[in-house]
Amino acid sequence: MQHSRIVGGSTAKRVIACPGSVALVDKMPPQPSSSYADEGTLLHDTIADVLDKHKPPEAYLGRQHAGITLTEDLIDRKLRPALAALDEIDPDGRLEYAVESRVGFGDALPDVFGSTDFLGRLGNRAVVLDWKFGDGVPVGAEENAQLLFYAAAAARTAETAWVFDGAEEIELIIVQPPSVKRWLTTVRRVKAFEAELFAAVRQAQKPDAPIRSGDHCKWCAAKPICPVMTGALDRMAKQKLEALPAAQIAAILEQAPLVEDFIASVRALAHQMMEEGQPVPGWKLVNKRATRQWMDADKAAAYLMQAGVEPYEEKIVTPAVAEKLLKKAKQNLPDDLVVAVSSGSTLAPESDPRPAVLQIGHTLKKAMAKIQ
Repeated sequence: MQHSRIVGGSTAKRVIACPGSVALVDKMPPQPSSSYADEGTLLHDTIADVLDKHKPPEAYLGRQHAGITLTEDLIDRKLRPALAALDEIDPDGRLEYAVESRVGFGDALPDVFGSTDFLGRLGNRAVVLDWKFGDGVPVGAEENAQLLFYAAAAARTAETAWVFDGAEEIELIIVQPPSVKRWLTTVRRVKAFEAELFAAVRQAQKPDAPIRSGDHCKWCAAKPICPVMTGALDRMAKQKLEALPAAQIAAILEQAPLVEDFIASVRALAHQMMEEGQPVPGWKLVNKRATRQWMDADKAAAYLMQAGVEPYEEKIVTPAVAEKLLKKAKQNLPDDLVVAVSSGSTLAPESDPRPAVLQIGHTLKKAMAKIQ
């Protein structure tokens, strides 16, 4: 499905926070797909067909997209929990719905549009649902800019306006198997978001559109050429670490994730350019470290046994693997069989829910030094 080059559901948060990013992203080469994105596309296409054509997921077993195949494992881990979540949302089967709808803002914003995964109407409630099949970053529903974008655009689109006509409330839902996150909001909140979006798009069309950093930078393709990001990196590089006060160290640590993402994005862009034959002065592509492997495992095992060497190792499965195997057998892993052991400490912001590590050893060492 084609998406707007200005702003869509997945980029709405960034564009509202940083209107200047629109022009920067437009200068970047197309981003290559990944196996994770291709798997997500396969699952999105399949669940849309399951709902639209009223067929079971097994009917699409073996379906492929960009080399990714729909397997029984994917059906069990992703599609069944997603469909079960829909049953939880609509237990009585009264929800009228539409899947994979193109929505936009008409003449108000003619080049701004997107594609919704699932729109529905249940009584006086409009439902906007998005499937998230990735295992990585958990996505919340409350104040989700992508869902607010879809709600605002769908309400203005003739083919989907029926979902919102006369609705007294709007429910935004993220289904990220196995979790379901729901947020009930109002028509007024969606209209307020729409006003923010319109203002941001107008700003984005100006040559001096503001550029701001924040958590919206994480998925921005323009990080390698962003003046805010490159300026922050330059300032940090010139700091003398030993002279920094604790407060400034704390401020830099807050910016560290953005800088790390920026560096990772620069590396990815350079790799992409060189793979496409564009040179990057002072850099080249080389093969990763080679690891030895058996040309014929059975032949190697036979040789080792003949030489009196046991070729196979027996090793107990990890608690995580055991838990999955027991879950399939509808059993639980007893708590007294497992202990969680930390591999060490790591930095985290004060807002992190984990308790701080008590530095008893370091404190004791300092105390003993004073006594001596």
